[in-house]
Amino acid sequence: MTAVPHRVVVASKNPDKIREVEAVLAAMEHPWEIVRGLDWPDVDETEDTLEGNAVLKAVAASEATGLPALADDTGLEVDALDGVPGVHSARFAGPEASYEANVDRLLADMDGVEDRTARFRTAIAFVVPGSKPLIVDGVLEGAITTERRGDRGFGYDPVFVVGNRTYAEMTDAEKNEISHRARALRALAVALKDSEDRADLREGI
Repeated sequence: MTAVPHRVVVASKNPDKIREVEAVLAAMEHPWEIVRGLDWPDVDETEDTLEGNAVLKAVAASEATGLPALADDTGLEVDALDGVPGVHSARFAGPEASYEANVDRLLADMDGVEDRTARFRTAIAFVVPGSKPLIVDGVLEGAITTERRGDRGFGYDPVFVVGNRTYAEMTDAEKNEISHRARALRALAVALKDSEDRADLREGI
């Protein structure tokens, strides 16, 4: 069996996300060398699904760099809000919203709401130049707290609780062991290794 591509671009310009992806991969047995320092055009995330936006980003990075690329799009789905913010999680409080503003809006929208159940969902698209995307996902069930807890992580981590701790109350290693993004990356590794009908993805670059 030939190896999957070794040099891979993480198609994100969010340094927090890149660090998390690299940390998760470092704890896994994987054949990839994450290539940093490359550039590609900004991508408008115009699709109405996480999978669609992940594909847009992966294709753009792969075409610009000539390397295989993996991209994720992640959404926080809150049951009491009918799945919102979902695909708009990064822009929940506006197009240029900060982490703080997004969390503020979520807590305001959830004020007085009893059903706090929610989940993080990550869709990952893996693209090799000239081939169709491979798409996997990872999901972690949890709930929304009534106030921020913890000082680690990023995004909605201070208000997303799993068991009795928020992501922001966990160490990076603890979060990366269970997170939605880690589950999606592990699913990608399995899909690339075991999928017999994707021989094009096994070609070394």
